[in-house]
Amino acid sequence: MRRVVVTGANRGLGLEFARQLVASGDEVVATTRSPKAADDLNKLASTSDGRCTVVRLDVADPADVAAAARQIGERFEALDVLVNNAGIWRAAGEPERVSAGALADLRAEPVLELLRVNAVAPMLVTQALAPLLAAAGKAVVVNLSSGLGSLARATGRGNVAYGMSKAALNMLTRHLAAELAGQGTVVVSMSPGWVATDMGGASAPLEPPESVRGMLNVVDALTPARSGTFLDHTGATLPW
Repeated sequence: MRRVVVTGANRGLGLEFARQLVASGDEVVATTRSPKAADDLNKLASTSDGRCTVVRLDVADPADVAAAARQIGERFEALDVLVNNAGIWRAAGEPERVSAGALADLRAEPVLELLRVNAVAPMLVTQALAPLLAAAGKAVVVNLSSGLGSLARATGRGNVAYGMSKAALNMLTRHLAAELAGQGTVVVSMSPGWVATDMGGASAPLEPPESVRGMLNVVDALTPARSGTFLDHTGATLPW
């Protein structure tokens, strides 16, 4: 039985992580910005025999992160796995083109919002939960990245802010892996693949259960030697 925190668990991959972890007998704290509106997540929690707890968390708000960390500390004495899943494709209320389009259309604030949520927020969450991760002795942090964050593969136009944010997240993974190695925490970036979620779209070739099942299999097999790596949902190494 593992003690796990999953951010952004109200839908998509985060919800599927929570489902599969609960089904495997793990204890899960599943976070979301709006617990009252998270119908599927609340249903999961109500049928989990107490293994799933829903906690409010806006990952980009430092005060919210601190409050959620206190709640998590009341639930768990130590944390075995942290899944930094929460992320956005575009800033709320903004057209996609102002953060993903041509150079002439890009605007600073929507781009900064993606960087804040997708790259800075996982730093804040991991920082707040680092003592619980250390208490586990051997813990894992999974930063949900994307192939669009690969510098080597960034040869086309578009997806500017999202790609920037995931590349920054990958750099965070490298630094966290080095810093947290002494406490036994393994840190990896993982690309879930192109998945049929609200973000990925209906034409994506992977369904959430397949992607999450693969990622959890990879997590189960992680060793300290793989800390600081960028992996896909099959465990293959991706180019930075």
